[in-house]
Amino acid sequence: MASVISEGTLFSSTFKTAGKSLPGHPAFRSGTVEGKRVVFGISGMGKTNAAHAVTVLIEKFSPSCIINFGIGGAFPSSGLKAGDIAVASKEIYADEGVLLKDGIHSLEITGIPLVKIRGRRYFNEFPVDRRMSRLALEASGNVAAAQSGIFLTVSACTGTMQRARELSEKFSPLCENMEGAAVAHICRLYGIPFVEMRGISNSVEDRDRGKWDVLLASENCQKAVFQFLERLTLSRS
Repeated sequence: MASVISEGTLFSSTFKTAGKSLPGHPAFRSGTVEGKRVVFGISGMGKTNAAHAVTVLIEKFSPSCIINFGIGGAFPSSGLKAGDIAVASKEIYADEGVLLKDGIHSLEITGIPLVKIRGRRYFNEFPVDRRMSRLALEASGNVAAAQSGIFLTVSACTGTMQRARELSEKFSPLCENMEGAAVAHICRLYGIPFVEMRGISNSVEDRDRGKWDVLLASENCQKAVFQFLERLTLSRS
């Protein structure tokens, strides 16, 4: 699943329509990769759209796993550049919590988790499937330089170097996006394995669209997702 059409051009051009459109969004599309049925959807930008779309996808198609992909901004400390690929080691809601004089604190300060499953409480952090993430990293490395690390999901994209430093100091993240934690959150509720892959379009710094390469980031990420799907086996170890 991707958030906007430009992040999924290879899928939308080769897969066929499957089912009805979501309100305000394109229909899901279905195709086959190495004998495996794959359903692709465009969620729309942001956490609410992503959570809605992945919930509908799960309820309608009962997938064995969820792959969230698209573009993202890399934090300067990561060393990643435009066209490189990042694979999530976990997802964090970066700006959910309580704002105090010394900055934003996570939801743990409230004592109220977003989710409680079998006695485990989830506040801002949600896991990925480790086996699939290792496989995704291997596949990504065949396309471009690739790294695995912490992903931040934000409501407001970081557009200043000062904010980038603040987030880097607090989380030591690899990259940021606007949907991933919400998708990971829903996958945890349903107990479905989740993996996230992002092509790097820009550095998280003072905003300058002239330095971005959205097309390269999107193309490389999609190529890596196809390679991942070709390698993926649905039995889990």
